[in-house]
Amino acid sequence: MTRTIRQASARRLGGGFVAAAALALLAGCAGTPSGAALVGTWGSTAASQPNLTIENDGAFSGSDGCNRLTGKGSVDGDTITFGPIASTLMACQGVDEWLAKASSGTAKGSTLVVYDISGNEIGKLDKSN
Repeated sequence: MTRTIRQASARRLGGGFVAAAALALLAGCAGTPSGAALVGTWGSTAASQPNLTIENDGAFSGSDGCNRLTGKGSVDGDTITFGPIASTLMACQGVDEWLAKASSGTAKGSTLVVYDISGNEIGKLDKSN
């Protein structure tokens, strides 16, 4: 009888390990969450440099190098479609304010390629550490 109880316990434990392994495999198949490639800070926070921080929910904030930018976009995979961009209106000389004209952006490796409303590439931002 003792042997039968041990064998039954071993089978239950073995089944538990199989179930845990199956869950781990399923979790691995799920892949990265939508937008994970976009989340983080892009560009440089140095003076007069454009930068953008994108959150999991599509919220974004940053600077075009002069004016502060903020808004909420929609994320689909590695692409963000920017919603209306709220911006300060400071007059800065010698700053290219291209980021304020962003309509969408696509993460391509460690670079965020930014497009205007016509689909033309208007700039790139490298991912910050």
